[in-house]
Amino acid sequence: MKIKSLELETVCGITSKLPQHDKIEMAFWGRSNVGKSSLLNSLWNRKSMARISAQPGKTQTINYYNVNDVCYMVDLPGYGYAKVSRELAGKWMGMIEKYLDMSRALRVVFLLIDIRHEPSKKDVEIYRLLYDKGFNPLIIATKADKISRQAKSKNIAAIRKALGAPEETPILPFSALNKEGKEEIWEYIDMFVREIPVE
Repeated sequence: MKIKSLELETVCGITSKLPQHDKIEMAFWGRSNVGKSSLLNSLWNRKSMARISAQPGKTQTINYYNVNDVCYMVDLPGYGYAKVSRELAGKWMGMIEKYLDMSRALRVVFLLIDIRHEPSKKDVEIYRLLYDKGFNPLIIATKADKISRQAKSKNIAAIRKALGAPEETPILPFSALNKEGKEEIWEYIDMFVREIPVE
């Protein structure tokens, strides 16, 4: 898909009413500082459409990006940020679960995992949460340029095992630096837009 138009259309906070769309929504989620904003900006060929920060926890809202007026890419707040109070983290999680439960257009969740490390307890918990809600998350293994080629297959296998992800679940290595995996991710996005209807 070639990006012809891109707009941050809706921003929802903890008390906001969530919009309902007649175009497919694809959500992007991961722990704080896993590289979610870098991934989205790379996919869109933009430098700062999604806000990047060295400080984790910057995304504190659900951000709906209208892409070419054919789909929405939904940027969810990261989880596992230690400097956020437990109460606020709980409110964020409640907001995200409400979105996962109530969106009629959400069909796909991309879950971002740092390829350098085995998934954390929280990563596994989030994967299970999504699976229990009926999603089969696609895994994007970020920061792929930070490890050797030999380590990639080993680390991907470790991610699959730790999450308990089925063999058919794609785990796509990605690097915002050298764009590894970008075309593969777009192939999935294009397929979802083409083949998954919103009723």
